Amino acid sequence: MEYRIEHDALGEVKVPADHDWGAQTQRALENFRIGQEKMHPRLLRAMFIVKEAAAKTNAQLGILDQARADAIIGVCQDLMEDNLADFPLSIWQSGSGTQTNMNVNEVIARRASRKSGLSIHPNDHVNMSQSTNDVFPTAMHIAACLAVRDELQPALRGAYAVLEAKAKAFGDVVKIGRTHLQDATPLTLGQEISAWAEMLLQDEHRIQNMMLPCRGLALGGTAVGTGLNAPQYYDEDVCDAIAARTSYPFTAATNKFHALTSRAPLLGLHSGLNALAADLMKIANDIRWLASGPRSGLGELTIPSNEPGSSIMPGKVNPTQSEALTMVCALVMGHETSMTIGASQGNLQLNVYAPMMIHVTLNSIELLSDAISSFTKLTLAGLAPDREKINEHLENSLMLVTALSPHIGYEQAAAVALKAHEEGLTLREAALAMEAVTEEEYDEWVRPEDMLGPKRTDIQ
Repeated sequence: MEYRIEHDALGEVKVPADHDWGAQTQRALENFRIGQEKMHPRLLRAMFIVKEAAAKTNAQLGILDQARADAIIGVCQDLMEDNLADFPLSIWQSGSGTQTNMNVNEVIARRASRKSGLSIHPNDHVNMSQSTNDVFPTAMHIAACLAVRDELQPALRGAYAVLEAKAKAFGDVVKIGRTHLQDATPLTLGQEISAWAEMLLQDEHRIQNMMLPCRGLALGGTAVGTGLNAPQYYDEDVCDAIAARTSYPFTAATNKFHALTSRAPLLGLHSGLNALAADLMKIANDIRWLASGPRSGLGELTIPSNEPGSSIMPGKVNPTQSEALTMVCALVMGHETSMTIGASQGNLQLNVYAPMMIHVTLNSIELLSDAISSFTKLTLAGLAPDREKINEHLENSLMLVTALSPHIGYEQAAAVALKAHEEGLTLREAALAMEAVTEEEYDEWVRPEDMLGPKRTDIQ
């Protein structure tokens, strides 16, 4: 391998000649040989957006010459489509993200110098009016908000649309309800599915609300929040440039001291992801309960046969999409613990768990987005009722006795249900044997299709 010699404040460093990073990146590669997790491409591209906006704003404010600004801007735009091979650093580095900020500064400076023929310095020009302490939190917010907008929200809306359509399509399928995994009063399959759809609708609204604090960007706070080494009005101008570039309503954080030290906005966003994971876990588990069997379980729903389910049992179909989704949800719930610990470590003027926090946030968004899309396509879209099995369970349920309770009283109705259960009778047979009702009364009062909502009191 061929090398070139780069230098920083600590001296000279050998850097691979076929890469554009500099001395500080090389030191980080050697000092942080930890794990396989690299900075997420979304975070790196958010960094490029920050550097582009900073160069543009610094030129407008007259502190960076236009030629260098244009070179930096051009490289940042090129990097948006780059393979990112020059950004090799582990997330396990300085808790502020300093090594990645300098990696970005060094690569942009070298490429911009080569492109323009000018001497462009990573600190003096690319990092002008900035420090890692305001750049990295800004990039975190940009990356998270755009990931939700571009990946998670479309996936959520697609799943909601399918569930809403299924709820309407199966509104006539009367089935037995279940509480505590025991028979309960009837509802329709459409009503059951409508609960799942509402979960996703509320989850999206919750996440949107949690994103509001993430719109405030730390840029302009520089090292500790005072704005030292940034010109007046720089913070508002650079955040306006980022908002225009991303078509997202980012603004300058009103309190830079808070923006540098608190990761509560990102924790709040992840809490919304955690709530979504909890709802998705329930939906996926409900579906695999209802599709269990198909002959020795509940068997009320049929799911698509996406692949053979067993290496030994021919013809088996397993709820694999539910299993994949619930594993993702379990990981997101674990991430919530990591986020909580990370957000609590705002030591004095700085949080020092930033790379880990943005890594798990983007991982949660990406996994949830992919898992929801897969689950929608390969399970939700193909859900169908087994009407025969549903009717069988409905007719055999003892909880239809609830319809008798207003007429014969709770205790006598309970006695009817107990007799039917202990003697293997139908509910109708037990009620008639006890002479609790007549045949005509039973047939009039115990009608599952009339047990699907509140009783009207305005009918005489």
